[in-house]
Parts: sequence; structure tokens; C-alpha cells
Amino acid sequence: MQIELDNHTITVHVQYGKGQKLSIHMGATGFITVKAPNQTSEQVIQSAVKKHGKVILDKLKAIEQAQAIPQTRDYQEEGKFLYLGKYYPLHELIETEGLTEEELKINLKKFYFSSLKKILSERIKIYQAQLKVKPKTIEVDESRTKWGCCTSDKKLSFNYRLAMAPMEVIDYVVIHELCHLSHMNHDRSFWRLLGSIMPDYKEKEAYLARYGQAMTL
Repeated sequence: MQIELDNHTITVHVQYGKGQKLSIHMGATGFITVKAPNQTSEQVIQSAVKKHGKVILDKLKAIEQAQAIPQTRDYQEEGKFLYLGKYYPLHELIETEGLTEEELKINLKKFYFSSLKKILSERIKIYQAQLKVKPKTIEVDESRTKWGCCTSDKKLSFNYRLAMAPMEVIDYVVIHELCHLSHMNHDRSFWRLLGSIMPDYKEKEAYLARYGQAMTL
């Protein structure tokens, strides 16, 4: 559903259900979902969204600013680098005192590798239980073309740059690769299985397509 808010057109995804109350949710990537009781009119939904228009637009603006791509990489204490979907000063991610730029680059990459390994160990346990699958091995690597990979012998690998993405986007790539343990091809069965775990997976795909170029060193 398209809704006009202060000369801005936003897209709202409506989910109807048996609940009695209407609620509005916005994910870390700016994906807006309205959960509404069955038979709720479009007018009621639009009215509810417009009532919170300023808050919604402010949050969307903050997300856009957070994902603005820096022109240059500043390997100084206050240089900004992405971690879990937000920019942080370098000194909040790694130790910076007394280190050369080359040492900072090396240590920052190590930070992303180790952080993603910890995140993956937690998230994969959750989703492999839901999907009733189990990978043979899990690795973090450096790829120029893929966010994740699943081989025919059930080995999973994930791009270290995923540590720069919001957690829900990391979850998408995790679920995507785990689904390949059941369906190696991107056939209907694969997308049906993926959608059963993450119905709004297309939003996560759009995030990677839009902001993936910013997720780099």
C-alpha cells in the first residue's frame, strides 16, 4: 500500500490477521509493516499510519543518513565504519592507540571476521533447528561476489562483510544458505521454504542490493 506523508510516498506492507488491534512496525532497514484485523478498511490503515507520520519519516531519514556512503575511509579514532547496520567511530570497534593505518586496517578486518563468527554460531543454531537441517562446516571468508555460499557437501561460508549489515539482514543470508541444504537450486520449493521462515525476505535482498556497496573496507 502506498501512503502520502508530508509530500513523501512510503510503501506499507499490510498483514491481515485474527488480532483485535492494529499495530505498526518498522524494521532496521526501514521496512514498514502494518498488522491489522481482518476486514480493516484501507482508510483506517492510512489514517493510523498518517497519525504517526512524523515519527515514521524521522526514522526513515535516520536510516538513510546512517547508510550514507563515506567518500573516503578515515582510519583514525573518529573514522566511521559500519557494524550491524550503523556507523561507529573506529575506536569503539577496535583498539586504535599507537597503531599505524595498515595495522588498523588489518585489525578492523579481524574484528569483522571474529564478530561474524560469533554471530553466526548463535543465529545458525536457531534457524537450523527450525529448518531441521545441519551444515557440515561453517566458515567466514572474503568474497567479492557472494554474501553466502552452500556447497553440495553441506559446507556453508559467509562473507565477513555481513558483520556490517543489520542483524535481520544477516539472518536472511543465514536462512537463505540453510535452505539450500534442503533445496540446492532457487526453485519454487526453495523460495517457499525461505518465505515460511522469513516472509519479508525480499526487503533484506533489497537492502543488500542498495547498501552492499557501502559494506566494504
